[in-house]
Amino acid sequence: MTAETIDIQYEDLSHLEVVEALLDEAFGPGRFARTAYRLREGTVPVPELSFVAVQGERPIGAVRLSPITIGDADALFLGPLVVHPDCKNRGYGLALMNRALEAARAGGHRLVVLVGDAPYYARAGFKPIPPGQVTLPGPVDPNRLLALELVEGALSGVSGMARPAPGDETGSAAFAVPGKPEGAEQQGKAEQAG
Repeated sequence: MTAETIDIQYEDLSHLEVVEALLDEAFGPGRFARTAYRLREGTVPVPELSFVAVQGERPIGAVRLSPITIGDADALFLGPLVVHPDCKNRGYGLALMNRALEAARAGGHRLVVLVGDAPYYARAGFKPIPPGQVTLPGPVDPNRLLALELVEGALSGVSGMARPAPGDETGSAAFAVPGKPEGAEQQGKAEQAG
């Protein structure tokens, strides 16, 4: 299926209601009990690493990166990544994720972790974390615990419990718009990560 042009924009307050509706539809009311959500409790997504995909005037997808620590190391946790069901399998999820990862790399971040489908996320460079190296605050299939080194060797020596990294408590209510929207047109399969 051919992808239509989308704009990838920084998430701001005007997107929050629509993004929450997308997350509710994709993951249901039980999403807050998932380990991935528990890991993000107490954190604020990084505004300059949180994006929405807009088609025309309609937000159709979103991605956020939140700060965490693993042992003593700083990292980012990718998710949620969501695309509206009517817009799946067109590459929008991958486009959103790649935009967020590019911004993280440009911002000097070293490591991104997520819980998700390894074959899908491998297209962005994610690899399984060796079993037992990183643990999360709840159950997770170890085959779905993935990492992307934004700096070569960033995962080496990192081990322990992944925990939320408290940030600026005002950030979640005031997503800043740090730059102009960027356009993107991609093809492929869109997936969701909680």
